[in-house]
Amino acid sequence: MASLQHTSINTTVLCKKGTISVMGVSALPSSLPRFRTIVGFATAAMAAGTSAKIIDGKSIAKQIRDEITVEILRMKDTVGVVPGLAVILVGDRKDSATYVRNKKKACESVGINSYEVHLSEDSTEQEVLKHISGFSDDPSVHRILVQLPLPSHMNEQNILNSVCIEKDVDGFHPLNIGRLAMRGREPLFVSCTPKGCIELLHRYGVDIKGRRAVVIGRSNIVGTPAALLLQREDATVSVVHSRTNNPEEITRQADIIIAAVGQANMVRGSWIKPGAVVIDVGINPVEDAKSAKGYRLVGDVCYEEACKIASAITPVPGGVGPMTIAMLLSNTLSSAKRFHNYR
Repeated sequence: MASLQHTSINTTVLCKKGTISVMGVSALPSSLPRFRTIVGFATAAMAAGTSAKIIDGKSIAKQIRDEITVEILRMKDTVGVVPGLAVILVGDRKDSATYVRNKKKACESVGINSYEVHLSEDSTEQEVLKHISGFSDDPSVHRILVQLPLPSHMNEQNILNSVCIEKDVDGFHPLNIGRLAMRGREPLFVSCTPKGCIELLHRYGVDIKGRRAVVIGRSNIVGTPAALLLQREDATVSVVHSRTNNPEEITRQADIIIAAVGQANMVRGSWIKPGAVVIDVGINPVEDAKSAKGYRLVGDVCYEEACKIASAITPVPGGVGPMTIAMLLSNTLSSAKRFHNYR
């Protein structure tokens, strides 16, 4: 990323105050760590000469999954409904198969029914559309997920657009993205990874309103919806991308950084303002002769440098990753509750 033009978003948006409710459970557990404000926490941390607070995504994801489990049991006892998630996997990519397997295990752990269709690499686009249509008409399925990437001969846009908006588990439907971008409109669902990033900030009591935030990366999956979510929280948002000039200078102004660019250790300590909160979405393999696998996973942010400057930071792994799965489960439960008008 030699020279990263930046997009500034300065719109003020009215948003709900108080605690955030991910799946109908609005109270935050009293045991969760909280910051008064970014600045206040940063001042205390620097005064004490300590390293950054670890934002433990794995722990928060478990708490959310426990809340979802309770809510699903209550829903089953009250109206006899169990949420259902359908996943369509095309091809034999090992990473995609692993993701789908992990999602299936996560569903089973909280009591969500999971349905899987695995098609061969040479399947036609029409076959995928046929399965999407079938799941769209199935009342026992409340969310549909098409595992990406798809084979190159398929039109990804056509396939994702065919998922009915009411079952758009990933929040990728143009209408969901459009509603997310508009004031006074609410998307039915929000993309799981950026939703998980914001949930981590909320659960750790990080003050977003009025803060300056920088999102590094502008993908449709993470960067763009993350910027829109921060804007909804009344942050002043800048997006740094591959054509941005002076990315380091822009990022160094941020109180909150969300890095989602897919480049190992790109964000160095010199990019970070003392006391900033850092959410690292990146998961990048780097060679490591000491590891049994021959590699280790690192984020887009150089953790060793950032943790000495930031007030709080997510680790990789164990930060944003577990939250993505938790938000998938949350979205599936929300869809079932909406479908059956269950409060």
